[in-house]
Amino acid sequence: MRDTGLTVLLTQRADHLSDHAGQISFPGGRREPEDADAAATALREAMEEVALGAEHCEVIGAMPEYLTGTGFNVTPVVALVYPPFTLKADTREVADIFEVPLAWLMNPANHEVCVFRWEGGERRFFAMPYQAAENKAPYFIWGATASMLHNFYRFLAA
Repeated sequence: MRDTGLTVLLTQRADHLSDHAGQISFPGGRREPEDADAAATALREAMEEVALGAEHCEVIGAMPEYLTGTGFNVTPVVALVYPPFTLKADTREVADIFEVPLAWLMNPANHEVCVFRWEGGERRFFAMPYQAAENKAPYFIWGATASMLHNFYRFLAA
């Protein structure tokens, strides 16, 4: 929750990770035995990855589970995050932390369908290239993250 409106917190994964290196994602990760539910996992992972304390978060729900093309089953947890808070990336997992205005993400004009062709096949995926600032390269939000955001758009539009 920002003075300028709602934003979505995203990360760029570290380049050395074995899964989805360098890609844009939500803070998150695998459920641990001590996690009571998906919300507990999301809050723990947000603390571990970007130092976002649960005291700043109001979980308002979860989206339906999303199965990625690489076999991960993800439960997107939606929370309002109340400032002030300071984020700090765990550089073992996170290369960058940034926010995108929710209004920009919920504008279907920013939802692209891309096609990747290889070895006689093709794969279609959503992408949302986001230019955060003129002096930075755009963030290429794509794949599972863009699909979950598109699903959120469809949910809100309904």
